[in-house]
Amino acid sequence: MISWMQKHNKYLVWTIWVATIAFIGAGFVGWGSYSFGSKAGNVAKIGNVEISQAKLNLVYTTIYNQYNEAMKGALDDKKAKEMGLVQQAFSRLATQAKILNFAQEVGMVVSDKEVVNRLQTIPSFTKDGHFNKEIYNAYLTSQRLKAKTFEATLREELLIRKTIALLNTQALPFEIEAISAAMNVSDKLAYKVLTTNDLNLSIDNKKVKSFWEMQKDRFMTAQMYTLSIVWTESKNINVTEDELKAYYDTNSFNYTNPEGKQLNFEEAKEQVTNDLKLKKTKKTAQKAYIAFKKGKLTENEKITLPIGDLKLTSEVWNTLKEKNVGDILKPKVISNMYATIKIENILLPEVMSYNEAKEAVTKLYTIQAEKEALLSLAETTVKSIDRTNATVSHFVKLEQNVNLEPLNNQESLQFLQKLFTSTKEKGIISVADKVIVYNVLEQRLAPMDANQTEAVKQTVNKLKQNTFESNLIKMLDKKYPTESYVGGLTN
Repeated sequence: MISWMQKHNKYLVWTIWVATIAFIGAGFVGWGSYSFGSKAGNVAKIGNVEISQAKLNLVYTTIYNQYNEAMKGALDDKKAKEMGLVQQAFSRLATQAKILNFAQEVGMVVSDKEVVNRLQTIPSFTKDGHFNKEIYNAYLTSQRLKAKTFEATLREELLIRKTIALLNTQALPFEIEAISAAMNVSDKLAYKVLTTNDLNLSIDNKKVKSFWEMQKDRFMTAQMYTLSIVWTESKNINVTEDELKAYYDTNSFNYTNPEGKQLNFEEAKEQVTNDLKLKKTKKTAQKAYIAFKKGKLTENEKITLPIGDLKLTSEVWNTLKEKNVGDILKPKVISNMYATIKIENILLPEVMSYNEAKEAVTKLYTIQAEKEALLSLAETTVKSIDRTNATVSHFVKLEQNVNLEPLNNQESLQFLQKLFTSTKEKGIISVADKVIVYNVLEQRLAPMDANQTEAVKQTVNKLKQNTFESNLIKMLDKKYPTESYVGGLTN
């Protein structure tokens, strides 16, 4: 997932465009909350379009949350910087700005009525099927946004959608015929699946140790933190049904399912209850923090944890990384409680001895040695593979649900995807931990099934749209130069 997001980050417009709706419910990450010393709060200008720091923050927040979800909450500021998320956010905004310049140049506009209609159809701002202004205003307040900023972004979204819609064209007959031919090619194969079970590999401990010597800095002990924690529980706080409903009505946009659909009160009630109890407990936790800091309160727990341990949240670990021994963190929410944390000691990582690292080193070395041995075996096998010493398949096509034993369905699909993009009659293809050696024995072109026509049309339309979009962006890159007011926005 992560590699796909990074690989397809440049030219696909629908990936590049971060719709306004994506901002709703996103937690504020806070990159750029300090001043850049930029002109009137702007970080760059592209053609006639200014890119504001506020908008950059919004897009960065959305991208951060997308990656953090894909990484199951393991993303932090350091990783985000290494992955270039700031540059990704700016790249998306730069592309949007170029499209907006083009739209303005050709005279495209979005009316106030279109903006209002779009705003009123955003599910997170509706209640009982109707737009609710109180929910909308509460969202703006929680995200520190002005209505004009949000609605201006909404207007730009609509203008970009209108512009991109101009690129939609229908498939022509000869295009359908060409794609159909590609989809209906079928191959009869002689193939052999090689795995580590086909190897006679022995692990030489001297080579393992030499492998460790060359890269011992990869094998470090974990950084350890000794912490004193004062816990402030919220479970015994009383809340009434009326209080819960009032809290939900004000914050309903925060309660959504994994697909982004807003939960009703009953569906969100457990989470609402926890949130309201935490809100009522906050003042007690702050008092405990002050007492602990003054030495009038002792910790409930003293523990030593490796950095990143799941007992604490990623937010807490991100804060701890920036602190020193003796520092006390203000109350943080962990498992529906508040934790006031003091850093008693920090043990920095050290290079492991060979004996400490041996198990991990041996695993890595074995993986590398098996990979090299398997490739060597495949190179020998491909020289002589034919129907007499391999499995012979029926005629197979890419879109068919084929199981080429001993591969499973998913592995078979991955193999065929690579096979049908190769120009080699004989070859070697890696899939997961297997290597497939193949020889194309026969090839034939089947006539197109009438039922395929609509699928082929959709494929052609998508290919054309992606091609037109990428070429448009390449043209706009040359037409509208970028003027950056601050550093670090581009690679």
